[in-house]
Amino acid sequence: MTTNNAAVLLSVKDVQVAYGGIQAVKGVSLEVRAGELVSLIGSNGAGKTTTMKAITGLLPLGGGLIELAGRSIAGQGPWDLVQQGLAMVPEGRGVFTRMTILENLQMGAYIRDDAAAIDDDMARVFSTFPRLKERRDQLAGTLSGGEQQMLAMGRALMSRPKVLLLDEPSMGLSPLMVDKIFEVIQEVSAQGVTMLLVEQNASRALQIADRGYVMESGLITLSGDAHDMLHDPKVRAAYLGE
Repeated sequence: MTTNNAAVLLSVKDVQVAYGGIQAVKGVSLEVRAGELVSLIGSNGAGKTTTMKAITGLLPLGGGLIELAGRSIAGQGPWDLVQQGLAMVPEGRGVFTRMTILENLQMGAYIRDDAAAIDDDMARVFSTFPRLKERRDQLAGTLSGGEQQMLAMGRALMSRPKVLLLDEPSMGLSPLMVDKIFEVIQEVSAQGVTMLLVEQNASRALQIADRGYVMESGLITLSGDAHDMLHDPKVRAAYLGE
């Protein structure tokens, strides 16, 4: 939880992204302040993942401005952005399946050379994800979907991000594992990590967020305090099945 006085760490202003002539994102603006957990919700095809890919340099901007800690990052590649403190856990996890859990986590810290601090962060990740510690020498490709999600989150945290982006972390998981993933997201947020969460499970996303944005057809159509949005009749009708 943070206050309105906290510094803006991630600023997205009038961002536009086109896919083969189709405007998928039509001028999105949002911001994430230090210490916040912000949820971006919306139906399938609204442009949420496209927005995340534009922020992380995986897709070129058609227009607009993206700033990290007050500096423009538009046009930079993901490898540059990790060094500047922006990490993403992509939809579908993206773990290195033929490497062990330990090796995946070490890859998360490849940009760092502070050995003692890396050891401390490894211990923190294993404390947050005890299941990963138990199986540290197991190949990532043999893990369940939920375990791979935990590993992807742990690997991103090993880069010590200023801002952590999570794209659909609950997708394809069992209800029990969804509960666990949202518990972990709350725990990581409580540790002070700033997060932008894209999530189709709008109710769960708003329950744990400080603020929220609703995206429809490539545009932000609603934003505000997450608790207020959770009780907004329009949001409840459109996204919470009421």
